[in-house]
Amino acid sequence: MLAAVRGDDALAVGLGYEGDIHLLLTDVVMPGMNGRDLALQLADKRPTLRVLFMSGYTDDVVIHHGVIEAGMSFLGKPFTPRSLAQRIRQTLSD
Repeated sequence: MLAAVRGDDALAVGLGYEGDIHLLLTDVVMPGMNGRDLALQLADKRPTLRVLFMSGYTDDVVIHHGVIEAGMSFLGKPFTPRSLAQRIRQTLSD
């Protein structure tokens, strides 16, 4: 597992890591870079990367404001460890 607090730091970590990254779990809103921009830039270099967005806002709100698109994997906060695990499995199997 790789971790970063800011979006721009996460991009640097993701681009610098030499191993496989199967899943990006990212908040939609964070300092330095939003989750969508992070996902797009990482996916450009890692085309098999799966992305799961999370947010305290509802999926309707983040879709309405164009932050993510309909059909993207999303998990609203707060969530339980079980719902996180289920969503991760679903995202990886899609």
